[in-house]
Parts: sequence; structure tokens; C-alpha cells
Amino acid sequence: MSLPETGPSPLLLDRRRLDAALEQTLLSDRHTLRQAWQRLGDAPAEDARRVSFEKRLAASQARFLARQARLPKIEVDTLLPIAAHADEIIRLIQKERVIVLAGETGSGKTTQLPKLCLAAGRGVAGMIACTQPRRVAARSVARRVASELSTEVGDLVGFQVRFTDQVSEQSLIKFMTDGILLAETEHDPWLNRYDTIIIDEAHERSLNIDFLLGFLNQLIQKRPDLKLIITSATIDTQRFAKHFFNAPIVQVEGRSYPVEIRYRPPTESRDESRGQALMVALDEITREDPLGDVLVFLPGEREIRDAHRQIEQRRYRETEVLALYARLSSKEQDRVFSPGPKRRIVLATNVAETSLTVPRIRYVVDTGVARISRYSHRHKVQRLHIEPISQASLNQRAGRCGRVGPGICYRLFAADEFIQRLEFTEPEILRASLANVILRMLSLKLGDVGRFPFVERPEERALAEGFQTLTELGLITDDKRKLSAEGRLAARIPVDAKLARVLIDARSRGSLDECLVICSFLSIQDPRERPAEAKQAADAAHGEFADPQSDFLGAVNLWRAYDAAHQELTQSKLRDWCERRFLNFLRMREWRELHRQLLLIVEELGWPLAAEPASYEAIHRSLLTGFPSMLGRKDEKGQYHGTRGRKFQVFPGSALAKKPPQWLMTTAILDIQRIYAMTNARIEPEWVIDAAAHLLKRNYLDPHWERSRGQVMATNR
Repeated sequence: MSLPETGPSPLLLDRRRLDAALEQTLLSDRHTLRQAWQRLGDAPAEDARRVSFEKRLAASQARFLARQARLPKIEVDTLLPIAAHADEIIRLIQKERVIVLAGETGSGKTTQLPKLCLAAGRGVAGMIACTQPRRVAARSVARRVASELSTEVGDLVGFQVRFTDQVSEQSLIKFMTDGILLAETEHDPWLNRYDTIIIDEAHERSLNIDFLLGFLNQLIQKRPDLKLIITSATIDTQRFAKHFFNAPIVQVEGRSYPVEIRYRPPTESRDESRGQALMVALDEITREDPLGDVLVFLPGEREIRDAHRQIEQRRYRETEVLALYARLSSKEQDRVFSPGPKRRIVLATNVAETSLTVPRIRYVVDTGVARISRYSHRHKVQRLHIEPISQASLNQRAGRCGRVGPGICYRLFAADEFIQRLEFTEPEILRASLANVILRMLSLKLGDVGRFPFVERPEERALAEGFQTLTELGLITDDKRKLSAEGRLAARIPVDAKLARVLIDARSRGSLDECLVICSFLSIQDPRERPAEAKQAADAAHGEFADPQSDFLGAVNLWRAYDAAHQELTQSKLRDWCERRFLNFLRMREWRELHRQLLLIVEELGWPLAAEPASYEAIHRSLLTGFPSMLGRKDEKGQYHGTRGRKFQVFPGSALAKKPPQWLMTTAILDIQRIYAMTNARIEPEWVIDAAAHLLKRNYLDPHWERSRGQVMATNR
């Protein structure tokens, strides 16, 4: 006998209506609304919980509709190559979960892709996140897209970088650095604020980008409502597509004119340096075209300052010399993107290699090198050497002068060198310490680190070294590789794991106030400047704050003087105060802002600051907990012997260089042609025994019977 068919139950109808209703709410509300609905059960219509639920549902729907009503009219710049692919890209965004978009320099992918996402209906239920590798790019691209959508930054288009947040509830598109998005995974592991995520310039393969790509590989499988777009220069895009389940690839040609390559290596003369070769190239350009703008790629800020001084001495007519690097103020960066009537020579680090387009460039002069950080897992030394860049990076740089017309790229090395270089830049994850990556992964509970879906898997020895570092710091348990109580605390503090460990110890030792200053100082680039033309004056100015026994206390002295000046002076006078003391005003401001953020975090954790200043011993015992193996003992020749057989000297710029102590600790041993301990302090060996008891190896020598004690005695080493 067959039962008569019945219609769906009232509960099933409710669920269907709920699903339809939730489609018109914000993504950030959907999970909690669904949970609240499930708790209601069969509660009657007049039940207070049901009334509250319906109000919350209506409020989220109202916000959704308000965002939908503010969708702007989308117009793609028809002069950009991406415009020819606009319809195809919109269709793929609507149909596919993941897209890989390969676009050459000048294709328009960075500025137009977020607009195409809006055209595809994205950005309403959640924001469109667009990551950039650098702060300067996130800020400038946000301004460009806001201008194209006839809105202000902070309204429909916002951006967030370290210490600057210009995003509102109305924002549909949010530009940010990849580090900002990574930090958001800590408190929102589902990234529910976003309905679309664009990882721009993924070919740069920074540590943050690789970690994000692995994280999103897992997230995209859990969130069917999320769209992911990976953009790259046309470099190894098959690798990204394969990583994301054979995602479709869209190839967009670049808008570029032919670029002539001229090789101008330094001559055989020993007197001629790379800097002099640069001047020869600039002289040649000036003779041929005294009006053409030039973009010069240099490895770092020091080289930019040196080149700036040399060019000024040339006195080129109607020429202004500008710098472009990440730590410049936004006002100074804007000068580069707003050309005036004069011819310009722009001196840039590799910040101008991708993402950013410096307008009006006709010539590129490429030194062919960059300052690249490499970590030695064996010696635990950070190497910061100037190295030749890859063929891919060289081609990216050359393309910067083919944007407005035919260009010429001068390479300051021989033609046969190009073929000898690596094809692609080595990903940072293959040349970095992984301790911080592992700590973050464990705190996010992403499962077995060894099985994490990295685009390119790090070597086993690098992972092992990362775990070893965390074990040394006491942040993970040695046997099960789980976070310890200290590890869970360290994961909540947004600084290097070693510095977080220092702060954890400092709270119980009464040295938290000073260690907050020191840890924020060690997290930024040193604000003290030493221009080549004023070395003695700079040394004398910095000597005012130096402590002969501890570079860390020197930083504390500098902080106290700056803090007093900050409270008394106007901003313009404070800038003058910094200038007279050869201090970089922007880095001092960055130091203060990071210190403020750390102060807020320790207040949230309920850690009290001591009423009295901490002793020398308390401060340095705390520092040793974060750097237990970074110490050395001086031999009779004045050389230091450290752990793992390392030998080094005190860096000449350290306050301890004039009178090195018998025992010292350091936070960085850097190989810069010679191996130096950079930031140092005198310590006592018994402090090490206390801070690193779990790492010490003991030898018992000369065992013998002592009749007077009635015991076997030995020397403990």
C-alpha cells in the first residue's frame, strides 16, 4: 500500500524562506542569524527571541539593500588591454570559484579588476578585498580607483595599511597589504567580511602571499559563497592554477611600446663603482634627450641618498630628483605620481618594479641588483646582501619605460650576465625563518604544518628549524608540537615570536615598560640616520642617548627624550627636533604608533606596568628569554665565540664597540661581508643559566671522592 504524497513540512518551508532571506543579508551576519534561527525551534511568533531574530534579520537586509543601492555605474577604460576581456572576466567571476588572471605590466588588471567584480554583482554581501604587496601601492591604487568611480577614499573605496585605516561601513572595495588580510584571519578565520578576495601581484611570492595562498586554498573549499582571483604578471601562472584545483587562466596582454635594451657595465677601472656607471648612463641620456623622465632602480635607501647627492652635483638643467621607497611619507610619494613641468629623475627601490606605475617614464636605468634577505638555518644568521635579481624582475623593470611610448632601458652590467641569472625570483618562504609562520598556523589551528598546502613547500630542515626555534623559546611543547600557555599568549602579540617571548617574561619581572619600548624599536627600521656628508655630527647627536653597556638602554634613552619632546612641541617643531638629532621623523612616528598598539594589547591582557623603572638586570634577563642562543664570549684576541660554533665581532656602530664586554647578548648576527653582532648588551653568564636552563648541556669533569664530605664530587661545566 502506498502512502499519499504530502507537501513539505512547515519547518522545511521556514528553512527555504530563511535561505532565500539570508541571500539578501550581509555575509558577516549570516552565520549568527542561522544559529539564532536554529535555537528558536517552534517558538511562537510573539516570543521575544523570535521578535529579536526578525529585527536582526531585517536590519541586515536593510544594510544589504543600502549597499546594493550605492553600486556605482561601472566604466572600464577602453584604452587598457583588459577592456577587451571585460565581458569574459565578468562571466568567469559569476561562474567560477577561482580565476587566475595573468596580465603584463600596463594591462590595467590592478585598477580595473575590482570594478569588474562590482559589475559581476560582487561587493554587496561583503567587501571586495584587494591585497597589494606594499603600502605605497595599496594607498595609491585605492586613490586611483576611487577617482575612477567618482568617490572619495574612505567612501565606496577604502584602504588599510599599517597605522592607517580609511575604510567605512559603506566601502564596497578595500585595498590593503597582504599582511593586513593575514592578520584578519586571526580574529575572523572565515573572512566573512568579504565576498571576493583578489590577491594581486601574486608572482612576488612574499612570505605573506604564500601563506595566504595556502590558507585560501583551504578556505575556498569551506565557503561556497567566496570568489577568489589570483593576479600575476605572466610568470609561472600554471603553478597558481594547479594549486587552486586547475582554475581557469585569463591571459591579458600588456599595453607597452618597444623597449630598447642597452648594456653599460662598469669599466675595468677599479676606481669606477656602480654609482659612477649610473652617472655615465645619466649623462648619456641627458645628451640624447634632456627632457625625458628617468626611473633608476637602486638596492636601498642608502644607495638612493648617495645617488641623489651625486646627481645634484651634476646640475642637470630643469631637472628635479625624487626618491621612491616604502618608508617615505604619502605626501612625498605623491610627488612622484604627480609630475610637474620639470624633467624628473626618480630614484626607486624595487617598490616600483610592479603594481605601481610611475607616470611619464621614458628611460629606465637598472643596476640589476636588490638587497635580498636570506636566513641561514644552519647558523641562524640573517644575511642581507646585495644580489643580482632574476630575469623576470629585470624584464619587469624594463617594462616601466614602455608605457607612454618607445623606451630605453640601460642595464649596468654586461649582456651575457642576463642569461646566467635565475629565470624567476626565489620565493621568500624558501629563504626565510619559518618560526613566525608556524606559530601563526598553530594558533589558527590549521592542522599539521607538514601538510599545509603551500604553493611551494619549504624544505624539511627549514620547518624543523622553525619548530626548534619555538621550542627554544618555550612557545611549543617539545613532544607534541602544540602551543604552550606562553605560545598562546605570543600568538596574540603582533611582533616577532622572539619579541613576544620577551614581553611575556617582562610582565613578571617588572620590566614590561622598558621592554615594550625595546620590542617596538626592534620591530622597525632603525630611525637613526648617518648621512655620508655628516657622519661625525650624526655620531655626536646619537651619542647623547647611548649607553656604554647596552644598545637596548640607548633605545630607551632615545625614547624618553623623544616622548618628552612629543608632549611639549608642535609637529613642525618636533620634526625639527628630529632633524637636528639625525633621526628619521617618519620612523620615529612609526615607533611611537607600534608602541601604542603593543600598549593597548598588554592592557587587554591585563598586564600591569611597574610603578618604578626596572633594573638593568631585570631588563636584560627578560631580553635573554627571547634570544637565549644569541650570545657570545670574548676570547683573548677580542673575537666572540657564540653558540653553534659562530664567530663574530661587535658592529662598529654599537655603543659597545669601544669597550666590548666579556659576555654579551645580541638580537641579530648579520653577515654583511663580515659577521657582526648588531644590537648588543653586556650580560652575566649566570643570567644565561637561568634564562636558558632547558637548552644547556652539562659536562661533569674530574669526579673524585671527598673524604671530608663523604661524597663523590665533580666539576659541573
